[in-house]
Amino acid sequence: MDIGKIKLSAAVLSGLLLAGSFPKIGIPQLAWFALAPLLVSIQNLSFRNSFRLGFLCGLVHYLVLMYWLVYTMMTYGHLPLYVSIVVLILLSAYLALYTALFAALLSRLCRTSAGWIVMGPVLWVSLEYVRSFLLSGFPWELLGYSQFALLPLIQVSDLTGVYGISFIIVAANAVVSRMVSCLAGIRLQEEKAVATTWALAAVFALSIVLSAVWFYGKWRMEKIDGLLAAAPKTRITIVQGNIDQAIKWDPAHQVQTLEKYIGLSSPARTGPTDLVVWPETATPFYFLHHRDLTEMVLQSVRRAATAFLIGSPSFTQDRNAVNYYNSAYLISPQGRVLGKYDKAHLVPFGEYVPFKKWLPFLGKIVQEVGDFKPGKKGSTLRLGDLRLGLQICFEIIFPGLSRSMADNNAGLLINLTNDAWFAKTSGPYQHFSMAVFRAVENRKTLVRAANTGISGFVDPAGRIMAATPLFQEASLTRPVSILTEKTFYTRFGDLFAILCLITTALLALRARKNKLTSGLTANR
Repeated sequence: MDIGKIKLSAAVLSGLLLAGSFPKIGIPQLAWFALAPLLVSIQNLSFRNSFRLGFLCGLVHYLVLMYWLVYTMMTYGHLPLYVSIVVLILLSAYLALYTALFAALLSRLCRTSAGWIVMGPVLWVSLEYVRSFLLSGFPWELLGYSQFALLPLIQVSDLTGVYGISFIIVAANAVVSRMVSCLAGIRLQEEKAVATTWALAAVFALSIVLSAVWFYGKWRMEKIDGLLAAAPKTRITIVQGNIDQAIKWDPAHQVQTLEKYIGLSSPARTGPTDLVVWPETATPFYFLHHRDLTEMVLQSVRRAATAFLIGSPSFTQDRNAVNYYNSAYLISPQGRVLGKYDKAHLVPFGEYVPFKKWLPFLGKIVQEVGDFKPGKKGSTLRLGDLRLGLQICFEIIFPGLSRSMADNNAGLLINLTNDAWFAKTSGPYQHFSMAVFRAVENRKTLVRAANTGISGFVDPAGRIMAATPLFQEASLTRPVSILTEKTFYTRFGDLFAILCLITTALLALRARKNKLTSGLTANR
């Protein structure tokens, strides 16, 4: 086998190992060396060839990671198989561009072991951060999310967010790749000899960093446990109705759907509770506008004599247009609406059509209502003295939304979602894994109610206290602690990622300046 084929195989291997570190396969240890084959293969390559290998790695990774998109498009978007596959390939290709840029920039900007190991993680985090907001953002399964179950490790995210975990993982991959290269006798372009000493020093430094992060995590978890023991508590019930998506919006099944949710929310089923939480669009009608069905809900709330939080579509109407929202209503035990949250970050092609003005032929996956409008970011709902920070559906994958609510004094984070779109693929497991980080970053209990699962409770240290199986009716009631402290991350947000991005920009400018200077010198 020639060297070109070996490099291509290495890029494919890295893509497969990356995908395997996330749920459903879920072997987090793979992430710590998954990038090493790609990194070894791009050493001393040109910008273009490194870009190609990085793109191949990313394409394989995202095709395997998000294969469930084909099922969703076919089943609920009613698209043919070949069109669904094309959509998956296009999205995967877009996301692979970030891996390609990482590989290309690393090979161009970093020509020594020191630069490779120090700047590799900085470049990766910079690109992850850009991916979180560019073109509305799609930070699905950033590298750090693969470690959601390694609790001592992820505690540092209350300082750096998930990006800090990504940074450490890429640093480990860079060290592994340099060690492999040293053993193979490969040196980088600007090194006079194989940098074995530097690689050994990097191993030692990485060990120190990992130990410090691990001990910080153990110390922080002990401190959080002390705060949880002394914190005020409230009892929360989550209800998982397990409504088939195929009949969810059929008017013939509206009463049956409500009866199921009402039965699952009865005091005899839930026990004493302070708040009952229904999932996203649990009421398949416009709450407060359909009188008979609305009254069914309000009567059940009064009988239960407790507060309810229910997901429902909503709309407002003015002279020019009807504005639709994906909303959640907070209802008092007396049946009075205390507040409404409107989803702020909408799903492209699911809840609105991006670039519709220029691309009017594009349609949405969901056809039940017109385009949704976004609500106000960072808004909270008040239940007595408790502020609730809500995220609907995939809003939970955007760290800034939860952070803004925690900074707005939310004492509890609540995620309402309908993951029926994913069926029994990896999708629900991936979605839930990312929610764990929102609890740790802000040191808030996270409550998650999903139509078909996974519903559950995550404590401020990231422990999954309870979780439901997929596609089963369920009611879970637990006392949860309310912490009021604001973490460094809550106060300052993605400062760590922003510093990485600034560092990358400065390095690129310096490289550009050096190239211009070299060109001027050569022309003299």
